[in-house]
Amino acid sequence: MGIFLTTMNKTIRKIHLWLGLTCGLIASFSGLTGSLYVWQPEISAFLNPDLLQVEGFGNLDDRTIMETTASLVAIHRDSINSMFLPYREQQTISITFNSGKTSYYHPETHAHLGKKSTSIRFFENLLVLHRNLGIPTYGKYIVGTSAIIFFMFLLTSGIYIWATSYRNNLKEGFTIKWKGKRKKINFDLHKAFGAYFIVPLLLMALSGSYFTYNSYYKSALSLFDGKHDNTQRPWVHGDSPQLQDYLSKTNESYALRAIHFPKNGTDHYRLRYIRERFITAGLRRTKEVELGTNGRVTVVSDFRTDPNSNRMATQFYPIHIGEMAGTLGRILVFVSGMVPLLLFLTGLSIYRNKKRRRTGKKDRMQGR
Repeated sequence: MGIFLTTMNKTIRKIHLWLGLTCGLIASFSGLTGSLYVWQPEISAFLNPDLLQVEGFGNLDDRTIMETTASLVAIHRDSINSMFLPYREQQTISITFNSGKTSYYHPETHAHLGKKSTSIRFFENLLVLHRNLGIPTYGKYIVGTSAIIFFMFLLTSGIYIWATSYRNNLKEGFTIKWKGKRKKINFDLHKAFGAYFIVPLLLMALSGSYFTYNSYYKSALSLFDGKHDNTQRPWVHGDSPQLQDYLSKTNESYALRAIHFPKNGTDHYRLRYIRERFITAGLRRTKEVELGTNGRVTVVSDFRTDPNSNRMATQFYPIHIGEMAGTLGRILVFVSGMVPLLLFLTGLSIYRNKKRRRTGKKDRMQGR
């Protein structure tokens, strides 16, 4: 039994080492880019007040925003790819045209405010790097698989190593002795920060891999569903055969967030709704509707009536970015996102120190 445990401990330590030096590097990059993106709404609004902020926005009612949206659709309809209404940091209405260009408009006066700025593009590119390393098609699988490995093997092996090392002295496992030697401080940083941030790192890795493997997640989450009719249902909304007529009606339960126009031969509009236009703590409640050119309205999803699996899947984003827990949650995610880089650098240093010791020991033995 003792030989088995010794062998298992050595194997787990090797798994932790080599995954840390490989998968840990990708996790470090994802964590760092994610941390930078956490405050994107506030930074973007600060850098782009003329494009994203509107004086007295709080006094605008939803009907005014919808009327402006309908007016902009009437003017630019044939050239629109998608429209984004006020949401998060954006208090204005933006239109992405088929040409790929984006313009911003005042939600009340319809005035053209300008085109997408460099700082807005920076955060868009940062999000792309966070999600797929900037590698088309396959990048998201590298990131998603790395997150799963980080969750299932790297963090869990770290928990095992920490628990077996400090089960008789938990205080020592959380302590950093700042007055010790540099090597000891480096080791303490690795063990302590790994222990302090194990829960948020587990949640971030688990929720992060969802964006790559969402279909598998939803299949697993379906275990929480009871008997539920998942067929898409037509929904009659008065007499609204056209998008313009549909936009003239406000929704009491949701706010219209985005409109995706027909493309690639499809004959429907995709309308996305959100319960709250701006960042709030708590559950994320959404709705998605397809509006056919023939006036047929189909409710694709609605938080109020969705099966539990869909409701739970909707929460992965606010969990991943910390918004579910409000400002404190976002601060925790911001700090936690930097921890994988710290663990990677301290782990690399521990590995190099051990390698030097082995090499020195080997040289001394050969010298004899």
